[in-house]
Amino acid sequence: MILPGGVLTTVPALPGLADTAVRPLLRAHATAAGPLTSGGTLLAADDEPPLTIPRDPAREAARRELSKRMYHEDDPGLFQRALDAFWDWLDDVLGRAASVTPGGTVGLIVIILAVIAVLAALWWRLGTPHRQPATSPALFDDRPRSAAEHRAAAEAHAAQRHWNQALQERMRAVVRALEERALLDARPGRTADEAATEAGRSLPAHADRLRTAARDFDDVTYGGRAAGEQSYRRITELDRDLERAKPQLATSSSAHNADSAANTRPGAAG
Repeated sequence: MILPGGVLTTVPALPGLADTAVRPLLRAHATAAGPLTSGGTLLAADDEPPLTIPRDPAREAARRELSKRMYHEDDPGLFQRALDAFWDWLDDVLGRAASVTPGGTVGLIVIILAVIAVLAALWWRLGTPHRQPATSPALFDDRPRSAAEHRAAAEAHAAQRHWNQALQERMRAVVRALEERALLDARPGRTADEAATEAGRSLPAHADRLRTAARDFDDVTYGGRAAGEQSYRRITELDRDLERAKPQLATSSSAHNADSAANTRPGAAG
């Protein structure tokens, strides 16, 4: 009971261990403060000496007592509290969804089962998705095409501003054109880097540009980098320059080296 002025005179029964712990604290405080003599003294429910303690100190004493570890030994752990919060949230979400779904809970279950059935059908029809290997070495696909066909495909992609596909097709056109001119042997499975290195031997003036084109091709095809119009125009210009380029034949170089060696031999005609 609380008299006017905020004085707590009767402590209501508290549950179990908390009542046993808090009541002596209040009694000790009341004894130190002295009895209430204004005519409002009441006995506690169990005929113990009256408790005369203001409301705020009583609340603070109870809070300190109940914050002790001994009262929280059986509290759920952090994981259990998080799990309970998740289930409460899920229950709330499902409850709200059921309230706006035709047919209530049954209608919601039917919709969920229908969605699962659709996903299962798509999985069965399309199969498990597979990622494309990031290090596929092949420059060409299985169906051989001419350099002109690769150039036409490149221009079609460029017209739609699909620069990745346009650059790839133009690089294939470069390599196929070199094969058609017998500057490269037609070899399946050749990589762009290998083609650039081999072609650079017979076309040394364009070796650096060939390596740059091969690197751009690899970055787009295997590195996930997006090509731009500038990189496509660069490889297109290389393709046109290579068409007009005259190769440095290995036989000419060998003959020149042989003549030089012959002129430097002891006793050679001067």
